[in-house]
Amino acid sequence: MNPVFIRARDIPDAWFQCVYEIIDHGHRYVIDRGSYEGQQRLEFDYITIQITSPGVRPLIPDIPPALGIPNPVADGYIESYLPYLMTSVKQPNEDYTYGQYLEPQIDEVIRMYRKDGHGTNQAYMTVGDPTTIYLNDPPCLRGIDTRVRYGKLHFMVYFRSWDLWNGFPANLGAIQLLKEYMASEIGVADGEIFAASKGLHLYDYIWELAKLRTMKQ
Repeated sequence: MNPVFIRARDIPDAWFQCVYEIIDHGHRYVIDRGSYEGQQRLEFDYITIQITSPGVRPLIPDIPPALGIPNPVADGYIESYLPYLMTSVKQPNEDYTYGQYLEPQIDEVIRMYRKDGHGTNQAYMTVGDPTTIYLNDPPCLRGIDTRVRYGKLHFMVYFRSWDLWNGFPANLGAIQLLKEYMASEIGVADGEIFAASKGLHLYDYIWELAKLRTMKQ
């Protein structure tokens, strides 16, 4: 196993550094089970990313216009995605939403910090339950841990599987908006994001775009 650590200033910087590194250090394999079965992924064995200023705007990736590449995250998408993260509303064709697990826990974490103080390791929000392993597509986000330290709210998130090109910036952008909301409700400043995954990947159909964006051959 080859663990990778990336320290980034903001979400677009984290996205670019991950795309840059995975081209050279990703493990290539054929997908036996899961999304795009039979195709190939480039995937980090394990990665941890520290984002020191995740609230810096814009939250979406930086794509130079001269490259002619569409942005992986459309303008306004992160804001429209936020209810999926924060509320339990589910569409008829959906097996789950992250919000159905997170919605009650968000309020409890806020209450916990406001009532009991900041010195706790119990303010962890879980996504999924034992039955989700039987779904065709179990939740990718599995948990958001929280910590109030140095007067700021920090998030530690874990993804079991994570699409780097589209999912990474969209997920982290929405998670950042959630963190800003919770920090405001708790009465502290907005802090850092630490993200980890053993499944951060690029699908084969996006490899050429990734090389074009990073100017790698």
